[in-house]
Amino acid sequence: MSAKEKSAPAAAKAGASKPWSGRFSEPVDELVKRFTASVGFDHRLAEFDIQGSLAHAKMLRAVNIISADDLAAIEKGLAAIADEIRAGQFQWSLELEDVHLNIERRLTDMVGDAGKRLHTGRSRNDQVATDVRLYVRAGIDQVQALIKNLQRALLDLADKHSETVMPGFTHLQVAQPVSFAHHLLAYVEMLTRDAQRFADCRKRVNRLPLGAAALAGTSFPIDRQMVAKELGFDGVCENSLDAVSDRDFAIEFVAAAALVMTHLSRFSEELILWMSPRFGFIDIADRYCTGSSIMPQKKNPDVAELVRGKTGRINGHLVALLTLMKGQPLAYNKDNQEDKEPLFDTLDTLTASLAVFGGMVGGITVKPEAMRAAAREGYATATDLADYLVKKGLPFREAHEAVALAVRQAETRGCELSDMPLEELRQFSQLIGPDVFEALTLEGSMKSRAHIGGTAPARVKAAIAKARKLLA
Repeated sequence: MSAKEKSAPAAAKAGASKPWSGRFSEPVDELVKRFTASVGFDHRLAEFDIQGSLAHAKMLRAVNIISADDLAAIEKGLAAIADEIRAGQFQWSLELEDVHLNIERRLTDMVGDAGKRLHTGRSRNDQVATDVRLYVRAGIDQVQALIKNLQRALLDLADKHSETVMPGFTHLQVAQPVSFAHHLLAYVEMLTRDAQRFADCRKRVNRLPLGAAALAGTSFPIDRQMVAKELGFDGVCENSLDAVSDRDFAIEFVAAAALVMTHLSRFSEELILWMSPRFGFIDIADRYCTGSSIMPQKKNPDVAELVRGKTGRINGHLVALLTLMKGQPLAYNKDNQEDKEPLFDTLDTLTASLAVFGGMVGGITVKPEAMRAAAREGYATATDLADYLVKKGLPFREAHEAVALAVRQAETRGCELSDMPLEELRQFSQLIGPDVFEALTLEGSMKSRAHIGGTAPARVKAAIAKARKLLA
């Protein structure tokens, strides 16, 4: 007998903890164990893994693949394991690689052969795909609730400021007067689209991969529709190869998350600017700010800055997942183990950002006089003067030119258009009459934009009421 043959039993014994060790003549290198193990992060799928296993076991019993006693033992064992995990008493083993094998080994230790029969008709490939879909589905439901909470916080603030004037900006230059509530409602609209994207994503998430087994399906007479119904899926993945290798749903989830964070980042940028003394439009509650270790006077909007920064983190996860999938042949590949950490961190980062943002919005104090003073700078009602002339019969391009000349003169004098005497304004068009000053007021400007989507206070109040109704 050769030395190699003599060492084979020892090698097999050393690798016996692996469910596939019979194929190999030597144990896995210790460095490889650490490199390939995922239990350090995928243990958070445990709850979903147990849900999937329970549904699979019920189906195996329904089609007479396992006995009633086996099912009872599996259900009892998995319930006990779930309790151990929730209590922090479960012993996770690096030797067992991942969440699935850890739970399966513990179940076998507890209930014997019944635990070994649980894996009949499935593979870790379709098992993990199912777990991840259950995880993403639960994550979407959590995110949807947080989006609604943030929208309600925005509407509560908007309710108080439908008539609060602020400058609307383009190119970060004063453009036209808008109400502060109208500005807030823009973010409500963005978040509504975000919620719609997640709802649409959920439809594609909510398909069952289990039953695809490793890649080709199984020869056992399984009932996939029964498992889908048990787990609350809308249907099954129709192609076994695609079922185990698809991660489109995870990429789509992270893409939707990246858009939410982009919207939060844009708003964060505005809050940071508005809180600065150069704007002075708002104050953010102390509980959402921090100070400086050296400058006693500082009050820094760190929450908004961190949300802005974390947006790049989720954008990076999106690129990572797209890159992960771009070169994979069908079907499952070990590369897909790398989908979990970006996915998990995306959900953690997004939910934390939405939760803290909702509280921060509720702690905003508005400074209407500073907003009004800023709206009076930069000739915000110049377009209103042009519209006034058009209504008097002047073609718009001529009205535009006349107002541009008036603005240039007001700039030279260092005054607003509304501060210029009537006779001086009439130098630019004889169509200008005493009623022009009503058009040049900030309130008059806002009130005149009373169409759907406009900034007129009455229209804004109607928009707030409509948004509340949709959120109810």
